[in-house]
Amino acid sequence: MVTTNEQRTSEKVYGKAYDRAPARSYLRAMGLTDEDIAKPIVGVMSCWNEATPCNVHLNRLAGWAKQGVKAAGGTPREFTTIAVSDGIAMGYEGMKASLVSREVIADSIELMVFAHGYDALVGVGGCDKSIPGTMMAMARLNVPSVFLYGGSIMPGQWRGQDVTIQDVFEGVGAVAAGRLTEQELYELECAACPGEGSCGGMYTANTMACASEALGIALPFSATMPAADAGRMELCRWAGSSVLRLLEKGIRPRDIITRKALENAVAVVVAIGGSTNAALHLPAIAHEAGVELTLDDFDTIARRIPHIADMRPGGRFVQSDLHRAGGVPRILKELLDAGLLHGDTLTVTGKTLAENVADIRFEEDAQAGPAGRQVIVPLAQALEPTGTMVVLRGNLAPEGSVMKTSGVHKERFTGPARVFNTEDECFQAVARREIRAGDVIVIRYEGPVGGPGMREMLAVTAAIAGQGLGEDVALITDGRFSGATRGFCVGHVAPEAAVGGPIALLQDGDTITLDIPTRLIQVELSEEEMQRRLGQWQAPAPRYTSGALAKYARLVSSAARGAVCS
Repeated sequence: MVTTNEQRTSEKVYGKAYDRAPARSYLRAMGLTDEDIAKPIVGVMSCWNEATPCNVHLNRLAGWAKQGVKAAGGTPREFTTIAVSDGIAMGYEGMKASLVSREVIADSIELMVFAHGYDALVGVGGCDKSIPGTMMAMARLNVPSVFLYGGSIMPGQWRGQDVTIQDVFEGVGAVAAGRLTEQELYELECAACPGEGSCGGMYTANTMACASEALGIALPFSATMPAADAGRMELCRWAGSSVLRLLEKGIRPRDIITRKALENAVAVVVAIGGSTNAALHLPAIAHEAGVELTLDDFDTIARRIPHIADMRPGGRFVQSDLHRAGGVPRILKELLDAGLLHGDTLTVTGKTLAENVADIRFEEDAQAGPAGRQVIVPLAQALEPTGTMVVLRGNLAPEGSVMKTSGVHKERFTGPARVFNTEDECFQAVARREIRAGDVIVIRYEGPVGGPGMREMLAVTAAIAGQGLGEDVALITDGRFSGATRGFCVGHVAPEAAVGGPIALLQDGDTITLDIPTRLIQVELSEEEMQRRLGQWQAPAPRYTSGALAKYARLVSSAARGAVCS
C-alpha cells in the first residue's frame, strides 16, 4: 500500500467513516470494490477528442496509463477536458478561442481533481494549449503528477520529400503567387498529415513537449517518441506507475518545477529552435508554481545557449528525426556536459536531470552518414552561437516583444509601416498582392485583451512565405505566431494596442526599425508626436460583450507576463 507522510486526499473524501458512505456508494456504482477504494485514487486526464489528430488517440494512451496505475497499486479514474485545434481554427475568428482554451483546460483539471479528492494525476496532452494547460494545473494543484505527451505525427511524403502542415499553409500563398497549382496544393493537402499525432516540426506542441522533459515533469524520451510508435504503450504504463512512486516519496510538482528547472526548459527551447509561444507558456507555468520567469530571463539564457538542433520551420528536420537522433536526453546531455544546465533539478523519475542521462549512450545520427551528426550537432559546430529567441524593446514595445531567429538571415530591418487593425484585413491585402518588399507589416488589436485571445498569424506569415516574400518583409504584432511561422516576425508586442500601447499609435508610412544585435524595436517618431497621437487615441469597444471571450478579456494580463488570468 502506498502511503505518504500526510493523510491522502482520497481518504478525506472516501474514507471509512459512516458519513462518507454516499461518496463511496457512487464509486461502487462504477464497479469499484472495498480494495479499490482503499488504494490511492489517481486521476488520469486526457484531452481526447475528434477535433484534431493531436488528440484523436489520447484515450488509448490514457488507457495504457491506467494499466500502469493499477499495476503499481493505485485506482485510476479517467476524465477528459477540451482541446482546440489551432491548425483548423487558424486564419479565422475561431482562432481567438485557442489561447483562452489554455486557461479553461487548467481550470477544468483543477476542478476535477479538487472536487473528487484525487491523490495524484497523470495528464495526457497532445496539442498546443493542452500541454501548457495541463502542466499549469499540475503546478497549481501540487499533487504528485506526471505529464505525458501524445506524440508527434510522422511526416507526410510528397514528390519524394518529407512534408508537414507548414508546407500546406505556405502552399496557399504559393497558389496565390502562381508558384503552385490548385491541383498540386490538393495533392499536398492529402499527403501532409498521414495519421495521428501533433504537427511534425518544432512547432508549439513539440516545443512544449520538449520543455516538459527539461522541466522534469515528463519522463525521458516522452517528448519525441512518435504518436504511432509501438513503444508508447510501455511509456504510458511507465507514466502510470511512476506517479505512484512520486506519491510514495511525497514528490510534488512544485518540488520539480523550480526556478532552476524553468531555466533548463528555456535553455532547451532556444537550443532547438522552439516556438515563441514558449515565452507565453513557461511564464504561465512558473506563475502557477509561484516562481517568477520574465521575458528578460529568456533573452539572458538565449545569449549563452547555442542553437544545436536543425529543426523545422527554420531548419530541415522533424520530431521523429529528433527522436532517432537521441531526443531531448541527447540535447540535455550536450548542454549538461558543457555546464549549461542545472543538473541537480529533481524529475518525475525520482532522480535528478543529470542522473537521468548519465548512463545513456547514443548511436551516431543514422541520417548523417560520414559528414557527422546533422539533426543534433555538436556544440563546437553549433548552427548559431546563441539561442533562437530574442526579446526586443524600444518605444514600440516598452514591456518587450519576442522574435524567433532560427532561419532568419538578416539582423536588421528598416522599412515603412503597413498598418492593419485585424489579421483578416492583412490577409486580404496579402492575397491581393498589395504587400511589397521592404514593408513592415503591423497587425494590431490582436493581443490578449484586444483580440481577445491573441490569435496566431500563421495564415498571414505562411502566405507571405509562399509568395516568396519571407526574407523581404517584416511583420510586427501584438498577437502571436504559430511555431510554424518563419521570417522576420516580431510578436507579443506589449503593451498591446487595446490598452493604449504604442503600437496603437502607428500610421502607414511610419519608419520602423527592428535590430536583433541591439534588441531594438523602434519607430522614428519623437516622444512629443507619440504623446500627441495618444491624446487623440480612443480605446475600441470590446469585440465580445458576453461569453468566454468577454470574460477572458476582462481577466487576462499582458503577454509579457504570460497572458495569465489571475
